[in-house]
Amino acid sequence: MTDKNDVLLKQFFQDAATQQIADNGFSERVMQHLPERAPFIVAHRKLFTRLWTCCCVLLFSVLFVLIDGWDLLSVQFEVMLRTMAVQTISVNLLVAATILFGLLFVGVGEVISSETART
Repeated sequence: MTDKNDVLLKQFFQDAATQQIADNGFSERVMQHLPERAPFIVAHRKLFTRLWTCCCVLLFSVLFVLIDGWDLLSVQFEVMLRTMAVQTISVNLLVAATILFGLLFVGVGEVISSETART
């Protein structure tokens, strides 16, 4: 049953893809007037994004060292370990599911954006 539906859908979309809409050449004129993307602009954009990322990482690293980030992290980790032994852990399933769904959503979005960036 689904194979028949798949065949019908493929046939429908193939027919729709080959169909031409009469617009008196309007689409072709619009496409001719669109500016072409220069390859150096794309290369400059990639270079700019990489430089921006490097600058942000460098800034974060400098600030982390300046405000004694390792000391802050070690103190917070120690406090967390000491209070975990005293407190009972109660997991709200709705919150856990929301967090997992959010992480999955972000992960899938990153994969899709990285795949589209490659093309």
